[in-house]
Amino acid sequence: MPKTYKNPVYPYRRPPELDRNEVRHCPVVIVGAGPSGLTAAIDLAQQGIDSIVLDDNNTVSVGSRAICFAKRTLEIMDRLGCAQSMLDKGVTWQHGRVFFQEREVYDFNLLPEPGHRVPAFINLQQYYLEEYLVDRADALSEHIDLRWLNRVTAVDSQPDHSVVTITTQDGDYRLSCDYLLVADGANSKIRDQLGLECKGQVFQDRFLIADVIMKADFPTERWFWFDPPFHPGQSVLLHKQPDNVWRIDFQLGWDADPEEEKKEENIRPRVQAMLGADVEFELEWASVYTFRCRKMDNFIHHKVFFMGDAAHQVSPFGARGANGGAQGIDNLAWKLARVLKSEAPEALLETYNTERQHGAAENILNSTRATDFITPKSRISRLFRNTTLELAEQYPFARSLVNSGRLSMPCRYEDSPLNGPDAEGMPADLRPGSPAKDAPIRLCGESTWLLNQLGSRFVLLLDGRLPTSQAEALAPELETLLNAQPDLDLLVLGPASRALSGLPRTTLIEDADGLVVERYGLEPGASYLIRPDQHVTARWPDCRREAVNHAIDRALGKQLDPLHQNQGGRHATA
Repeated sequence: MPKTYKNPVYPYRRPPELDRNEVRHCPVVIVGAGPSGLTAAIDLAQQGIDSIVLDDNNTVSVGSRAICFAKRTLEIMDRLGCAQSMLDKGVTWQHGRVFFQEREVYDFNLLPEPGHRVPAFINLQQYYLEEYLVDRADALSEHIDLRWLNRVTAVDSQPDHSVVTITTQDGDYRLSCDYLLVADGANSKIRDQLGLECKGQVFQDRFLIADVIMKADFPTERWFWFDPPFHPGQSVLLHKQPDNVWRIDFQLGWDADPEEEKKEENIRPRVQAMLGADVEFELEWASVYTFRCRKMDNFIHHKVFFMGDAAHQVSPFGARGANGGAQGIDNLAWKLARVLKSEAPEALLETYNTERQHGAAENILNSTRATDFITPKSRISRLFRNTTLELAEQYPFARSLVNSGRLSMPCRYEDSPLNGPDAEGMPADLRPGSPAKDAPIRLCGESTWLLNQLGSRFVLLLDGRLPTSQAEALAPELETLLNAQPDLDLLVLGPASRALSGLPRTTLIEDADGLVVERYGLEPGASYLIRPDQHVTARWPDCRREAVNHAIDRALGKQLDPLHQNQGGRHATA
């Protein structure tokens, strides 16, 4: 067990179903109270959807596990009310350094521009994240029934519902549900029970994770060594975590014996050679792993939805596992909420599979390429890698070829069937399907952030700096739109006429530093439609009621053609 963290023990409570002679039905059951399962429950709860969360344990993860959380994940957690705790505890970083043998070849900055609420990355042990998510779930207990020491032992998956059998210390009971969300990890027992596969590649290499406690003068940066003198022929990664804990990853090679390598008497000489003979440290936690890059061909089976590591896994290089999982939940929850509320057709749920298959494939591609660069398996590939590193020291073009893990970036759903029209001349990185960008704003005279005004419902961002006559002509159209679309809010960039600022469900904001106009390429009258997961779904050089109505219907899956819907339904139950 870690020396710097004491795992909380959460109470088991006797399920009320044990005292009934019937199978209780509920809208959503979630299996797994790790990061994916808890994130899904919280996101659904904030949109008014009840869920029961089942976990076979009664604490958070043991060992630091995932530690690197990217900007997009922090933005998602901010929308769910968990980011501030992460930022307060986590180690913020944005610089990295790459070393080859005994020298530094280059460094990089992941967030060179100002004006963002959250940093490029923080390092934070997974058990802290899980603890914050549990606290948030407990605060939403009106909608979340979180049950510890409730182990799912059987799943009956039907085309229109699922029934799960749960074992507790007091006996067994069953629940039926409209939708079953599975987040029971990389070795998903439910996936196996249903006879579903997770296909991909196992990399023939082993790595040692050593979390050590030390007071060191290393800067708060990501350091990666290729073929260092203290670990010749292999690679090493160093990250700082909270509580004076440092994560060190040592490449060991495929022939290493995992049980031998986990012994402290074998770990300590490796760490001492890296840090120097005079540096004192304690071993906090260690693990030896072989990693896989793989995914399911379909994340949906009947009414069962697979999430996080149960759906897809990647190597740890690039911090794409937990971060990809968070983006998957962000994609699914708003769709499921609207289907359950009868605001969208069930065909909308199939786009969770299509959009996140794209995201998972992107993560696996980047992760596989990084692994191949870090662990070359032939003389030619090693020669290419070492030559690239030699060139990177002097020539900037070669630095783009160095791959110590392409760090997690937000996924863009540019080919999504939910995307609406795209206006010419607006920024390419905010095309429909792209995540919205943050910027500082003023709201009622107070400083805040643009992304805090987006998410969990549709938002129409309108540049309201229009002449009074144009604003007065547009206002009745917008009022009709808002009355017809109860899930839509209007966010007006001012200064704007009272005709606009006085509309229902309308918020007037000021561009604090000019970054909203700059990042969104706005001109008076231009508008963006943002989906509930903060992704752009359409944009226009002007704002027209019918165009916005049409784009919302499209984003809700109402305009998916019958062929797509039928294929989606068959695909989802294959």
